[in-house]
Amino acid sequence: MSDSRYEELLAAARRLPRIRMAVVHPCSREALEGALEAARLGLIEPVLVAPQARLAAVAVQCGATLAGSEQVDVPHSHAAAARAVALARAGEVAALMKGSLHSDELLCEVVAADTGLRTARRISHVFVFDVPRYPKPLLISDAAVNIEPDLATKADIVQNAIDLAHALGIAEPKVAVLSAVETVTPKLRSTLDAAALAKMADRGQITGGLVDGPLAFDNAVSLIASKTKGIHSPVAGQADVLIVPDLESGNMLAKQLEYLADAQAAGIVMGARVPIVLTSRADSVQSRVASCAIAVILAQHYRQSPP
Repeated sequence: MSDSRYEELLAAARRLPRIRMAVVHPCSREALEGALEAARLGLIEPVLVAPQARLAAVAVQCGATLAGSEQVDVPHSHAAAARAVALARAGEVAALMKGSLHSDELLCEVVAADTGLRTARRISHVFVFDVPRYPKPLLISDAAVNIEPDLATKADIVQNAIDLAHALGIAEPKVAVLSAVETVTPKLRSTLDAAALAKMADRGQITGGLVDGPLAFDNAVSLIASKTKGIHSPVAGQADVLIVPDLESGNMLAKQLEYLADAQAAGIVMGARVPIVLTSRADSVQSRVASCAIAVILAQHYRQSPP
């Protein structure tokens, strides 16, 4: 993130109590350094859930000390995911952070019917982007969890994103539901879903934000584009949240912003009992720390409004 927005995010998180966070299998340099840096900045108390021998070897590799960090010894990554989820269920940690294991391995334990962290809501991932040419943070969902969401799942994705926006201080987020065009077209399912989601918000089935769609990407983020196309909407041209049609389009949009527009990303999984930082192997330490800061803010929000 830009230095100013990154510092603003850290400052907001550091005004809150630090949280105990289970770091799941941090057996790569990037994963361990991200967790330890978040601890050094006063955001989290890391509980490192991993095979102790591998964890110690990674610490030596990156010249880090594990002194003062709680460690939970497990035999492998799958056991790390199961143990971390159990810690969260027991209330011993307030958040989870993915280390060097596959996302599916962790999320499988999170959504397990009897032992996981499910709520009535579908889980979904929300990116929080700092795009240099955009005047405010931009949330994008879902680009990491739900592959081809149906309408009911999209409604949960929208509500999850609105809830995160509230936690981040956006009182009435403007939510643009994206498609390739801004008119309802029966041959494009995404336009039908977008129109239905907008009407669901009108009828109180989705609450807390202004939802409109379908909107193409240009008229969701550009007032000039929306005015040129004659779109009259309180969301068009000034969206806080972009809801993508499916994981493929969302993943491509997110990576294009990051690699072609110098955008900086943080991200969190919503819809579970606790915040879950779902990092990518390519994430920088700064991105991991920013995601931890969001988890701290969200954990405080959950204390006041449990998911």
